[in-house]
Amino acid sequence: MPGPEQTVPEPTGEAGGQQPGGQETDGRQARERRPGTARAGVPVRPEGSVRGEGSVSAEETVQAGESVKAGGSADVIVVGAGPAGSTAAAHLARTGLDVLLLEKSAFPREKVCGDGLTPRVVKQLTDLGIDVSEEAGWLHNRGLRLISGHRSLEFDWPELSAFPGFGLVRRRADFDELLARKAASAGARVVERANVTGPLLDERTGRITGVTAKLGEERRPVAYRAPIVVAADGNSTRLSVAMKRYRRTDRAMGVAYRTYFTTPRHDDRYLEAWLDLRSPTDPARRVLPGYAWVFGMGDGTANVGLGILDTAKAEVDWRELLRRWCDGLPPEYGYTPDGVTEPIRGAALPMGLNRRPHYADGLLLVGDAGGTVSPGTGEGIAYAMESGRYAAETIVQALARRTDRGRELALRAYPQALRSAYAGYFALGRLAAELLGRPKLLGAAGAAGLGQPALLKVAFRLMVNLTEPNSKDALDRLLHLLGRVAPGR
Repeated sequence: MPGPEQTVPEPTGEAGGQQPGGQETDGRQARERRPGTARAGVPVRPEGSVRGEGSVSAEETVQAGESVKAGGSADVIVVGAGPAGSTAAAHLARTGLDVLLLEKSAFPREKVCGDGLTPRVVKQLTDLGIDVSEEAGWLHNRGLRLISGHRSLEFDWPELSAFPGFGLVRRRADFDELLARKAASAGARVVERANVTGPLLDERTGRITGVTAKLGEERRPVAYRAPIVVAADGNSTRLSVAMKRYRRTDRAMGVAYRTYFTTPRHDDRYLEAWLDLRSPTDPARRVLPGYAWVFGMGDGTANVGLGILDTAKAEVDWRELLRRWCDGLPPEYGYTPDGVTEPIRGAALPMGLNRRPHYADGLLLVGDAGGTVSPGTGEGIAYAMESGRYAAETIVQALARRTDRGRELALRAYPQALRSAYAGYFALGRLAAELLGRPKLLGAAGAAGLGQPALLKVAFRLMVNLTEPNSKDALDRLLHLLGRVAPGR
């Protein structure tokens, strides 16, 4: 992997691309169109194409008598039905836009995740109109338990004007399907087993005009067209790479590994983070830049895993580290080989807005495709959903403009929305990641007081990114100040 001073060449600026010839056309048709009616270049949805909660089967997508390579058109194509893509599709569809949501897998499908959801996620779910009650299958939690050395402290989620005072737990397979179905019920056309293979481009301008995909088990080629495309296809984001959106190698990456155990602690009302994670094969027993977690699922099992920054620069078998870490826990917890219910799985965590530009040439990047994972904690779902919502709000405003130039100017507001929301906080996280990548400094910090309550309280507030605007609380004001002065580039 390239060192921190290296970077892959990438397009300059956060926006680019114009409509062919800079033409300024009348946009009233798009603005005034009602759901289900036609406008220039966008055919009416064929009768009978909607099934279930608005989803579309691969077979129904191509109209009878139509070339197999012509899959139809939409106002917006969203590639990837994870938290970012489904959130964007739901908010777009609620405004009456014709939205096509393409998912390469079939639901339910598994994702590597801790399954713990902070109040930031709860806000996004309730804004979508999703029932988050325990009767609807969610396990509520009160806060976060931080463990360092021999000290364990519990911090409750704060009750704030912008965020609720509770978090949630739900398996990702169930969570992602629920969000995709919410997008479908809002009117988005959801196509499962649609593996997007690349962009369709305007030959003169390089602007994206749609995507190519292979449908179903037979991998039938098809092309879909839309004036705006949202890349929500995860860390690998084939679509972004094809559009020359390269990952910044000067930004930290993380890795996460997790498994599930049967345990009597399955209904613990606190998410649990162990901060002093050490490699058992390191003679110096240095602290690693990461933490281990235990999240009770409420169904007789717990999600147990670890997240590590690539700044560790250590040759460690992460699966073996997780096994050994579990072996060191009290036997009554049940985290023993006999209690394992699923194999250990791992995934990369793209952090700190590490892929840019987030908008150019008709393509917006959301979620992992845009590197929206927090570099300080590895939390990704909250920022994925928020970025999906920012993208949707930007697109709605753009498609309401009367001219091509107006629409392009509106779309260029999306990167600025991301910077305004995250630049300061993510910069603090990157600074922490750099410091944690220095073993001597990290060891000194641990010896100096990671087990001290005051420092753990600051660590908690930094980790969860929950503050009250215009608060008189000294810690709130300090965190706001740090976020403003932190370098956001």
